[in-house]
Amino acid sequence: MSSANVMARERADVGSYDDIAAAAVRTTGLDDFGGDAHEEGLRVLVEDLGSPEAGLTGRGNYFQRSEVKSALVGRLLTQAQFNALPQHADVPVERPVFVMGLPRTGTTALHRLLVCDPAHQGLEMWLTQFPQPRPPRETWEADPVFAAMQEAFSAHHVEDPEYMGIHYMDATSVEECWRLLRQTGKSNSYESLANLPRYTDWLRGQDWTDAYARHRQNLQLIGMNDPEKRWVLKNPSHMTALDALMSVYPDALVVSTHRDPVSCIASSCSLSAATTAGHSETFVGGVIGHTQLDLWSRAYHAFHDARPRYDPAQFVDVDFADLQGDPVGTVRGVYDAFGLSLSAEAEEQVRLIDAEARSGHARPSHHYSLKDYGLSEARVRDAFAR
Repeated sequence: MSSANVMARERADVGSYDDIAAAAVRTTGLDDFGGDAHEEGLRVLVEDLGSPEAGLTGRGNYFQRSEVKSALVGRLLTQAQFNALPQHADVPVERPVFVMGLPRTGTTALHRLLVCDPAHQGLEMWLTQFPQPRPPRETWEADPVFAAMQEAFSAHHVEDPEYMGIHYMDATSVEECWRLLRQTGKSNSYESLANLPRYTDWLRGQDWTDAYARHRQNLQLIGMNDPEKRWVLKNPSHMTALDALMSVYPDALVVSTHRDPVSCIASSCSLSAATTAGHSETFVGGVIGHTQLDLWSRAYHAFHDARPRYDPAQFVDVDFADLQGDPVGTVRGVYDAFGLSLSAEAEEQVRLIDAEARSGHARPSHHYSLKDYGLSEARVRDAFAR
C-alpha cells in the first residue's frame, strides 16, 4: 500500500479509547497490556482529540487514531517480549547519553553523529515501533515489518519531499524515543500534533517516572544482543521530565543543545504545520504558534529548574553554531567532557555521517517565519527569559 493511499484515508471520528484498544488487540492477537498505567493519559488524549478545540478533519481523525493505536500496539508487543524474555531485566544500561534541547537546536544531527560510534547504539525507527531484541543488521531487509516500514517511508519521500527536507526519516534511521514513552500515555509528541488543552493540563501534573521505567525496560529488551554498547538517545521532551529521567537513569550523561529560541520556535512551528497539514481546522497558524511556544518554554524552564539538583559533571552544553561550524570538534568535546574515548574508527564514522548529512538525502532544507504563526520575536524572547 502506498503512503499516498494511507495519507488520503479518512474517518468520521477518532473513536473511543476502548474501541482503539480493541483494534490494537485484534491487530496483534495479544491482550496483555502489562497493567493499566497507560490508560488514564490515553483516555484523556482520545477524548480531547474528539473535541471542538482539536477540530480534526477526516484525515486528522485517521492519523491521530493511528498514532494512539500505534502506542497501544507497541505496548502489547513489548509486554509479550517482556513475558517471553524475562532475562531482559538483567541487561545493563550504563551511563546512557541523552541528547536534549529545544526542537531544531541540532539534536538530530548531534544524535546521529554520536550514535555512529561502533561502541554505541541507538533506537532505530522500526524498533521503536516494533520493539524486539535487535536482529543482526544483515537480516533486516528480510523482515516483513522492516520491509513494509521502509516501503512506506520511500513512498513518503516521493509524495512529500518538502517534509523530508525538514526532518529526514527512514526505517533504519536512529530516531527519538518518544515512541517508547508514549507506551505509558506520556509524550509531548501529541501536543506537537494537535490542539489538546485538556491533555496538556493533565500531562503538566504527571510524574513521568513510570514512563521512564518502561522506557528502560524497552532499552534492555532491544539491546539484549548488544549489552556492551552504550545507549545514545534523544528527545526534546526529556527536558520536561529531567527528575523522572534521572531517578531511573541516575548515571545518565546529558548533552544539552542550545540555539536562539526565536529560530527554534519558528522552525518547530513549521515542522508541526508540515506534519499535520490538512488534519485540523483549528491547529493552524496562530494556534500552532501559541501552543508550541507554551509547550517548549515550559519544557525549557522545567529543565533549567531541575538541572542544578544534579552533578554538573553529568552535563555538557553544545551550541548550535559550534555544531554547524565544527561537528567533529564538537563531538570530540562531548567525549572529552564525559571522559569517553573517541576511537579513530569512531571519528572516521563521524566524518562520513557529517558529510552525508550535508550533501545527501538527509540534508536539511527548511524555511520558516514567526509571523506565519502569530508570534513576534519579543513574545518568544519574553517566554524564554530567566
